[in-house]
Amino acid sequence: MDPFSLTLETPSPSQPSSHVSVAIPTPNFTISNQIPNFSPSPPTTTISSGAPLQTLLVPKPEPFDDFFATQDSQQQPHFSPGSETDDQSDLYTEYYRISQLFNATFGKSLYPFMGIDDSNNASAVSMENLVNGCNPDLNLNPPNLRVDSIDSEPCEGNDRAIVVVPEKQETAVAVVRKKASQVMELVRVSDLSMKDQMHFRDVMRKTRMIYDSLRVLASVEEEKRMADERKLAAEVAVEEERRLSEERRLAEERMLAAEVAVMEAEMRVGEESRVAAAGLEGEMSSGRRRRGRNRIRGDMRAAALMRKRELWLYRDKRIVGPIPGVYVGDVFLFRMELCVIGLHMQIQAGIDYLPKSRCSNGEPIATSVIVSGGYEDDMELDDGDVIIYTGHGGQEKNSSRQICDQKLVGGNLALERSMHYGIEVRVIRGMKYEGSASGSGKVYVYDGLYRIVDCWFDVGKSGFGVYKYKLWRIEGQAKMGSAVLKEAREIKKIGLDVKPMYCLSVDISHKRENVPIRLFNDIDDNQEPLYYEYLPKTTFPQFVFHQSGNATGCECVEACTDGCFCSMKNGGEFPYNLQGLLVRGRPLIFECGPFCSCPPNCRNRVAQKGIRHRLEVFRSAQTGWGVRSLDLIQAGAFICEYTGVILTREQAQILTMNGDSLIYPNRFSDRWAEWGDLSQIYTDHVRPSYPSIPPLDYSLDVSTMRNVACYMSHSSSPNVFVQYVLYDHNNLMFPHVMLYAMENIPPLRELSIDYGIADEWTGKLSICM
Repeated sequence: MDPFSLTLETPSPSQPSSHVSVAIPTPNFTISNQIPNFSPSPPTTTISSGAPLQTLLVPKPEPFDDFFATQDSQQQPHFSPGSETDDQSDLYTEYYRISQLFNATFGKSLYPFMGIDDSNNASAVSMENLVNGCNPDLNLNPPNLRVDSIDSEPCEGNDRAIVVVPEKQETAVAVVRKKASQVMELVRVSDLSMKDQMHFRDVMRKTRMIYDSLRVLASVEEEKRMADERKLAAEVAVEEERRLSEERRLAEERMLAAEVAVMEAEMRVGEESRVAAAGLEGEMSSGRRRRGRNRIRGDMRAAALMRKRELWLYRDKRIVGPIPGVYVGDVFLFRMELCVIGLHMQIQAGIDYLPKSRCSNGEPIATSVIVSGGYEDDMELDDGDVIIYTGHGGQEKNSSRQICDQKLVGGNLALERSMHYGIEVRVIRGMKYEGSASGSGKVYVYDGLYRIVDCWFDVGKSGFGVYKYKLWRIEGQAKMGSAVLKEAREIKKIGLDVKPMYCLSVDISHKRENVPIRLFNDIDDNQEPLYYEYLPKTTFPQFVFHQSGNATGCECVEACTDGCFCSMKNGGEFPYNLQGLLVRGRPLIFECGPFCSCPPNCRNRVAQKGIRHRLEVFRSAQTGWGVRSLDLIQAGAFICEYTGVILTREQAQILTMNGDSLIYPNRFSDRWAEWGDLSQIYTDHVRPSYPSIPPLDYSLDVSTMRNVACYMSHSSSPNVFVQYVLYDHNNLMFPHVMLYAMENIPPLRELSIDYGIADEWTGKLSICM
């Protein structure tokens, strides 16, 4: 099989599946078509316990699909599945034979009605177009069927019938079909090998990295635009003040003429000043309102740019079940990101489904739901394993209160049909959590697959009828992401004076860090991290600071501004946005240092402030010692410094005679170049090469003193990258090794970096075992 092929399997109850090969740049995997078929005896939905469930017998009005129709006016024809293919082929062939015979016999009498002047033009009339004009959903070209259009001399009507010909026949001509703008298929991805899983995870990570990079960049552009507006408003205010001052000066000169004229002039000028000031205030307020209406959020702008560049994933199909590359527990800061990766394609609606117009049997099928407490009748049982989900509709605007009965249409009908056919749905929870970047304070976490086991119509808390669905989580999945977030929140509530079970130390830094670093081991009796002295900052030799004797810094008083000395050292722009997120990776970053006049809260002082997130060193059966966070870490956020004692090459050669316990910064991979890489968005994007840095020729000794970073695992697909930073000296040969997040890292997920060279068997450096 071609390694760059994808197989769509159409299951049939009586025949083997037919395969249609579609060339796409992905590894081998199988997608099974899950469009439900009509069945005289509907299947009985069962849950994990095996108990049968009753099917809801209620009227099913057609759902409202105008929104989907406007999004894709050209529908891809739907083929009948499996066992009906041969019968349909014979039926269509016989249909064409009879239609051509009818045309040859009665055609002349029908020409005036068909707009044809003579019989010579009869062959130009396409019977397929005539039929499709009456029923555009009818497919006249079943799969694996080629047709041969005979364009010879006029002869008997039967001889002009469209007939089936062998596929290998060279004279066969396939019917040219207009390409649909967006093909929508309901498919399931299964049987992925480990290599394929890693491939799709890497694709997902890169897509999310582009989205987060665009979002952070958009925030910087918005900051600049608002700064320009403030500057313009200040200039307008200064100009207005100058004009008013000039008017007052002229008024004072006229005061010398006469007392009465002076009083009249003062009243006139005062009134003009008041009117002018009121007009200016109104103009500025109107401008603010206009700017507010035209302002585009960073997450929306990022999604729009990626959609324009066709970087949204799985737009050509709706996937039932898990999305390749998305793990249970993944956290998303904005709902638009769910659309970008294909996890939930609705921007606002809580139920995502494939409408009836795009399903072969004319019934909508739900694919995912968002549970965020938007309805007053939502409930969770068994710590989230069972959900009572309320359907959509009937709510008061901007409120969760019901004001009318819900109807079994749209997403509500899709959920009921998914229950009928036993099709699972993805569940994403929206919950308020510390570290959120949205104005609502919510984050969205993927909790896995649920099966709809019951549906009923009930009277809600407000007295109106609502549809309720019982969702049961499928067994055998990873722990729910929402449960992990709640667990991390509970751990953080434990004070430093309480030592829980398996906690070897509540703070191995001994208050040398801004936040405590916990040591946890529930695997074995290893206590090795307790034997090392904790080193919060890298120890440099004294000669490194000698070059800083004549160093200069910015002269900013309140905060660094565009064009200051420090921004110019970074290529004319600041490396961070106002939230402290790295805009894009660089070979080297200059932060404001001791020679700068700016205050400690300057936007260009981030990494030097130390750790902000609650980190934990924990024992893992797979990786030995590892590091995870109790907080949600946003993509682009600073995590910690990789510390140690600086050794020159000569010193390192002497120390390695007794065993290698050194970290070589020049071996870290250049993952910094991936953060902020927008080459797929902007064709003129160039990888940053300034400020440049010479080859690093030093090492970090961690044999006796180290910090939390030393226990991070190695990975060829890391979620943390190395960025070199200078702030307390100007020696380019000895930068600080700082670590930043490449993606949104959920609480209690292990942190990993690419060391460049790792142990072949363990995947970690030997010093970190």
